[in-house]
Amino acid sequence: MKIIGLTGGIGMGKSTAANAFRRARLPVFDADAEVHRLQARGGRAVKAIEAAFPGTIRDGAVDRTALRGAVLGDKAALTRLEHILHPMVEQAEREFVGRARREGRRAVVLDIPLLLEIGADKRVDLVVVVSAPRAVQIQRVRQRRRMSTSDIEAVIARQMPDAEKRRRADVVIRTGLSRNHTLRALHRLIREVRA
Repeated sequence: MKIIGLTGGIGMGKSTAANAFRRARLPVFDADAEVHRLQARGGRAVKAIEAAFPGTIRDGAVDRTALRGAVLGDKAALTRLEHILHPMVEQAEREFVGRARREGRRAVVLDIPLLLEIGADKRVDLVVVVSAPRAVQIQRVRQRRRMSTSDIEAVIARQMPDAEKRRRADVVIRTGLSRNHTLRALHRLIREVRA
């Protein structure tokens, strides 16, 4: 079974790419969605996050805005949070890959925003990076989320530079031109993966 690692910075087009893989009937593990499940009411990470970051829990779930405020710009706090979440996400990923193998799938996609930063590229056969110009990236994030420009810049600064991600990629999908251009490139890649 081929394991495809999908990554790219915030606002680069990972969701569009992941949806193209899903429409092609390739199972996609969404690391961000798993983090949301872990932080939701009754999620496995809620108690550990409350212990590490008091005051970030509301109605039994993680208040993501409060948590962002507690860790943004604080490297030690961010590392504490990652030590809580990353092992739980990785366990869910292993279970996902195991299920796909048992089902006889030919390929799966791991949508992991920090794939290269956390060394998860060692667990995949093909690294696919989505990339767009910085101005497009910031515009997309601003449209999608209620974040200030300084918060967006802080998130981007925490991630590996786009140029480095592209350098380490097996495949780069350019998402800054048009949706049709992006989808054509993704469909070519899907045909190659299935061949």
